[in-house]
Amino acid sequence: MENSKMSVMPVKKLMLSMGIPMIISMVLQAVYNIVDSAFVSNMASGGEQALNALTLAFPMQILMVAIGIGTGVGANVLTAKSLGSGNKEQADRTAGNAAFMSALIYAAFLMFGIFGTDLYIGSQTSDTETAAMGADYLRICCIFSFGMSFFAIYEKLLQSTGHSVYSTIAQIAGAVTNIILDPIMIYGLFGLPEMGVKGAAYATVIGQIVSFALAFVFHLKVNKEITNGFRFLRPDLRIIRQIYAVGLPAIISQALISVMTYGMNLVLGGIAAEAVTAYGLYYKVMQFLLFAAFGMRDAIMPITAYSYGMGDDQRITDSVKYGNLYTMIIMAAGTAAMEIFAEPFTSIFGLSGITGTLCISAMRIISVCFVFAGINIAFQGVFQALGSGICSLIVSLGRQLVFVFPFAWLFAAMSGGEAQNAWLVWFTFPIAEFLTSAVSILLYARLKKSLRLRSSASLEKSRFA
Repeated sequence: MENSKMSVMPVKKLMLSMGIPMIISMVLQAVYNIVDSAFVSNMASGGEQALNALTLAFPMQILMVAIGIGTGVGANVLTAKSLGSGNKEQADRTAGNAAFMSALIYAAFLMFGIFGTDLYIGSQTSDTETAAMGADYLRICCIFSFGMSFFAIYEKLLQSTGHSVYSTIAQIAGAVTNIILDPIMIYGLFGLPEMGVKGAAYATVIGQIVSFALAFVFHLKVNKEITNGFRFLRPDLRIIRQIYAVGLPAIISQALISVMTYGMNLVLGGIAAEAVTAYGLYYKVMQFLLFAAFGMRDAIMPITAYSYGMGDDQRITDSVKYGNLYTMIIMAAGTAAMEIFAEPFTSIFGLSGITGTLCISAMRIISVCFVFAGINIAFQGVFQALGSGICSLIVSLGRQLVFVFPFAWLFAAMSGGEAQNAWLVWFTFPIAEFLTSAVSILLYARLKKSLRLRSSASLEKSRFA
C-alpha cells in the first residue's frame, strides 16, 4: 500500500523513488517556455523581437504558475499530514477545496487575459511590434489557463499520496504535445496558417490541457486514499486557511520570481535591450536546473509532512538530511553543465554579438551560486512541511528581493550604462544566494529547537495529566 510506503520505507530510498519522477515532472514544466523561445527565435522574420516579447510575458506566466503551484503545495502538505495522522475526512475536504480555489484562480486570470495584457506588456517596452506580440502571446496563455491551474492541483494531490509517477506521466504527455505542436503552429506546417507567437501560445495551452486531463483521470483512478464528491467541493474556510497557511508563502515565493524577473528587466533595460534578452534566455535555460531542485523540494514536503503527522522525529531528520544532499548534488552537476556547455546552449537560440556574449557570461557567472540556491530551495520545502511558512517566505524574500535589487542597482551603476559591461550585474545572484543560505541554516536551527521544546512540553503535560 502507498500509505505504508510513506510510513515505513527508508527515507533515503523513498526520497529517490518519489523525487526522481517529481524532478522529471518539474523539469518538463520548464520545457514550455524554453521550447517556445527556441522556435520563435528561429522565425523567418522578427525572431529576436518575438523572443523579447516572450521575455516580457514571462513574469506574468511565472505568477500564474506561482499561484497554481502554491495552492497545490498547500493542498499537498495538508493532505499528506492529514493522511499521516489518520484524518481522512480532512484529506478529502482538502482535495475538494483545492479544486474549488483553482476555479477561482482561473477566473481571475481569465479576466486579466481579456482586459489587462496590453497595459502590462506596454509597461515594459515602447516598441509597438514587440508589445503587440507579447500581448497576443500572454492573452492566449491567460484566457486558456484553466489547464495549468487545475493540473497544478491534481499533480500535487497525486504526489501527496506517493503516486508521483502518474503526475510525471501527465506532465510528459503535455510537454510532448507542446513540442510537437510548436513548429506546426508557429511556422504553419501541414496546411495550417503561420501563427508566429500566437501559435507558440496555443501550443502551450493545449499541452497544459492535456496534462490536466490526464492528471484528473489518474487522480480519480489511483488516488484511492482520497474520496471524491461534490460535497467536498463546498468551501470550508477552516480548510482553505490551512491550505494557504502553507500555500501562501509558497505562492509568494514563486511569485517573487515574477517580481524579480520584472525588476531585472527594468534594471537591465536601463543598460541595453540586449541585456534584457540575454537575461531572459539565461533564465529559461537555468529553469531546467531550478525546476529540478523544485522537484526534489516537492519530494521533501510530503515525506516530511507525513512524518510530522506521524510524530516521527527521526524520519523528519532524515528528510532534511537526504533532501539537502540530493538537491546539492543536482545543483553541483548543473554548475558543471553550465560552465562546460554555455556556448552550445546559447547557440540554440541563434544569438550573436553582444546578446550572445552576455548570455554566455550570465551562465558562467551565475552558475557559481547553484549549490547555495539548492540549499535554500530544499530548506523552503522543509519549512513548508513543518508548517513554518514564514521561514520559507523569509528565504524567498532574501534570495529574490532583499539581497538582489540593491546589488543589481549597484552593479548596473558600475556598468556605466554600457551594454558590454552589463555582465557585472550577474554577480548579484551568487552574492544573494550565499547570504540567503546562511539565513536558511540559522532559521532551521531555530525551528528545530522550537519543535523540540514544543515536543518536550507536550510530553511533560501528558506525564502529569
